[in-house]
Amino acid sequence: MEMRPVRKAVIPVAGNGTRFLPATKAMPKEMLTIVDRPVVQYAVDEAMQAGIEHIIFVTSRNKTAIEDYFDSNPELIASLTRAGKTVQVTQLEKMLPLAGTVSYTRQQVPLGLGHAVWCARELVGNEPFALLLPDMVSYGARGCMAGLVDLYEEVGGNVFGVEQCAPEETSSYGVVAIGESKQHGFEVTGMVEKPAPADAPSNYYLNGRYILQPQIFELLESQERGAGNEIQLTDSMQKLLQKQPFHAQPYTGRTFDCGSKRGFIEANVAFAMLRSDMGEEIYHSVKELLANHESKVKAA
Repeated sequence: MEMRPVRKAVIPVAGNGTRFLPATKAMPKEMLTIVDRPVVQYAVDEAMQAGIEHIIFVTSRNKTAIEDYFDSNPELIASLTRAGKTVQVTQLEKMLPLAGTVSYTRQQVPLGLGHAVWCARELVGNEPFALLLPDMVSYGARGCMAGLVDLYEEVGGNVFGVEQCAPEETSSYGVVAIGESKQHGFEVTGMVEKPAPADAPSNYYLNGRYILQPQIFELLESQERGAGNEIQLTDSMQKLLQKQPFHAQPYTGRTFDCGSKRGFIEANVAFAMLRSDMGEEIYHSVKELLANHESKVKAA
């Protein structure tokens, strides 16, 4: 199989975000902020850190706020400049993508992740691409996707990120079977969706980061609906596994599932404590809150 560079990344942002209602009634869930940056910004930054050149967003109705966010705002820049807020101006200019490096396509009907990825087929073309699920936010010295690019350059084919869960929690995840070890990861010999602990081939689960070959689009086009009556990406990945190699890399950081309220709150606390302008204050505030909570629990 020809080793072609990974230049494009697909970021699906078409979901309704029902778990965060009423907050997401009038705004995309991907625009909810972790400290002071929207969730989707973390995925874009991770892709750029990995050397991605072009971002493809798969959107839906009521997602124009995402397009506006990654566009210029001359009036705001002029207002900040007049006020002498040069730090904010620099920050906004730095996060603005270069012209022509961001594209948008719509998923008109909510038919699942597999269908959302398929909607990007014309923009991706016949080349490998990265896929980042924005709800899954990487937390570590290096983003998960950068490591996957290292693994891809070693073995080619299809690769994805994995993390370990407690053995009794495998029924909540897509779990992989482990094959031969590689320098930056290991071969994947199988995938099982939400297996019972007794049937799980390992406790390594998919963490929402992938590099896939374009042949996945052909499989997604004819993929029947699966779990939840939706077109599932993992169903087509399992078929592609019979034709092409798959490898995985354990992520050395941590991934927060910001599609859940618990994961979103944990991510806010974790990223806030990393900040030089607030980290120490947040740390002491969290300690105080925990102490107060423990004392109330003991008194109850």
